[in-house]
Amino acid sequence: MANTSICRRTVASASVALFTIISLTLSAQGTRPADSGWQPLFDGKALGSWQPSKFGGDGAVRAENGQIVLDTGKPFTGVTWSGPELPTTNYEIALQAMRIDGRDFFAGITFPVGDSFCSLILGGWGGTVIGLSSVNGEDASQNQTSQSMEFEQGRWYNVRIRVTDAAIETWLDDKQIIKQDRKGNKISIRVDMDPSLPFGIASYRTKAALRDLRLRKL
Repeated sequence: MANTSICRRTVASASVALFTIISLTLSAQGTRPADSGWQPLFDGKALGSWQPSKFGGDGAVRAENGQIVLDTGKPFTGVTWSGPELPTTNYEIALQAMRIDGRDFFAGITFPVGDSFCSLILGGWGGTVIGLSSVNGEDASQNQTSQSMEFEQGRWYNVRIRVTDAAIETWLDDKQIIKQDRKGNKISIRVDMDPSLPFGIASYRTKAALRDLRLRKL
């Protein structure tokens, strides 16, 4: 009887250990819950519904190794969504972005906000500025969302943007960096980002890479 109890305890301990190893492995891989509602916008193989943005002076755009690569432009290179119509409020978009080379923004993400649009700038104005362009006519270097951060070359950054009727919120590596109220504020884009409409991602005099682009409705 004692041997049976010992065996049961041993099996139970082994099961707990195995479950812990599996859980840690999935966590390390960044596995998301199946019911999270995220819809992929890039299959990692071909540009698909992403088209070069046609700023003029664009660098090459290509899909390779599970990434969209934006070669250095003069000054912009970008991709613009040409697929099914996207929501304009109560949604989230997420992606990973990396600056490969250069010293300016590696992700200027333009997205719908109600009947207007806005851009999240990461690493602009010489490489460090973060902010929304534009709020009440002021761009990311001037308005209340403006902040500064050193970005590492060759490092992937997790980016998430949430648009609701109340606010625009953004996260960088799971840390909330912006919460901008929509009520009483004029949201718009700079005219030089028009080629990104209605949804696009661009770099400025910088080689960049993008992956894991996805969207979910709230």
